Amino acid sequence: MLQITDISQLDLKKRYSYADYLTWVFDERIELIKGWIYKMSPAPKRIHQRVSLKLTIDFAKYFESCNCQVYEAPFDVRLKKNKGSDSEVDTVVQPDISVFCDLTKLDDRGAIDAPDLVVEITSDSTMKKDYNEKFNIYEENGVQEYWIVNPDSHSLEIFTKTDEKFESIGVFNIHDGATEVNSIMFPDLTVNLIEIFKD
Repeated sequence: MLQITDISQLDLKKRYSYADYLTWVFDERIELIKGWIYKMSPAPKRIHQRVSLKLTIDFAKYFESCNCQVYEAPFDVRLKKNKGSDSEVDTVVQPDISVFCDLTKLDDRGAIDAPDLVVEITSDSTMKKDYNEKFNIYEENGVQEYWIVNPDSHSLEIFTKTDEKFESIGVFNIHDGATEVNSIMFPDLTVNLIEIFKD
């Protein structure tokens, strides 16, 4: 199959599959959500990377004694309720952090099913996607817990699955006195918001 070396060669009004995605060799990072291309920021802000690193370290320490694995972006997660061939998979996302406890979902190319827990570190440019398109696709595909971390407001919102829908457990903000937050799915997983947001 012909390789695409520049995103300008693609019709952004057309839907694509994971099979198409595998032929793209341009530098620009993108995600596919239900076949539609979503461009990612060229490089996240420094604070995004600091928060991501601190959370990844906390997660890695906690999960090293469990039968779960933690991955940080870039890491391809292919999502489709009825999994099939590469040409049938229409969603490929790169969560900032993803946790998998069913290791059969992992292969050499990334993951072929939903993580148990997903963390997205949001910004002005990604907030709409994190709270809409990604929220919906994670909810539909069986993610059990979804964290949206906002470095600008020093806050973390946690959603957990209830009756197949995400329910917000709350927004935890250090300016409102929140210091430590626990996962719902993994109650012993605790993050210190003051440390996470400290620059």
